Amino acid sequence: MNIPKIPLADWIGALEAWLETHLSPLFKLIKVVIGETVGGLNTALDFLPAIVLIILFTAAAWFLGKWRMALFTFVGLLIIDNLGYWSQTMQTLSLVLTSALISVVVGVPVGILCARKNSIQNIVTPILDFMQTMPAFVYLLPAVSFFSLGVVPGVIASIIFAIPPTIRMTNLGIRQVPEELTEAADAFGSTPSQKLIKLQLPIALPSIMAGINQTIMLSLSMVVIASMIGAQGVGSYVYRAVTQGNTGVGFEAGIAIVILAIILDRLTQNAIRRTKKA
Repeated sequence: MNIPKIPLADWIGALEAWLETHLSPLFKLIKVVIGETVGGLNTALDFLPAIVLIILFTAAAWFLGKWRMALFTFVGLLIIDNLGYWSQTMQTLSLVLTSALISVVVGVPVGILCARKNSIQNIVTPILDFMQTMPAFVYLLPAVSFFSLGVVPGVIASIIFAIPPTIRMTNLGIRQVPEELTEAADAFGSTPSQKLIKLQLPIALPSIMAGINQTIMLSLSMVVIASMIGAQGVGSYVYRAVTQGNTGVGFEAGIAIVILAIILDRLTQNAIRRTKKA
């Protein structure tokens, strides 16, 4: 067919150049905030000896779950320390927690707006579909262009990939609040803020927590991809092992990621069960 090709790549390149020219101070501010957050978390996790953190994580698992979860946490973290990936795993945990924290801070308010206005939901939903279906590697390109190499573009790419579940589940949870309760709150003269804080958010909390759980897991799934642009952590060992054909090192680093993923998943799932019981 002789239909002229749509110059989509040129348009995106021009938009990227315009953003770099006009929003450079904003990107520098975001880089500083994210870099300091990751660095602060990493410093805090490195401050305590590994055995102290292992005991603290085990205690949290015991409090949120059962003794089997606590036992798995204790043994799993000891294995990570024994394999020599403790410091790298804490770097990965810092990246994941920062990505999840920013996703929650941004995603929950957007989800609330979607629940309140159908017009906003109609605009946001296709954007979320696009974010979740676009290959994750593509997010590395603009992240590197705006934030250079290192952990910050890794966090940005992780947020873009992982934030949709938090927005979707917050929207869904608030929309599932029984209409009778909403009408009763209106009948008692509750303001929109009172209705949101005292009625809708508490009822929607298990759904919101489920979204946060998915966001954490998706952030963790990005650690190897983020290592391709300089993000440090245990993911960089997996990436290096793949490029060097070192199966043993790749398997060891992969085991550390699996253990961390299971611990984070079970802890958040048990937290969701406790919110449902409450």
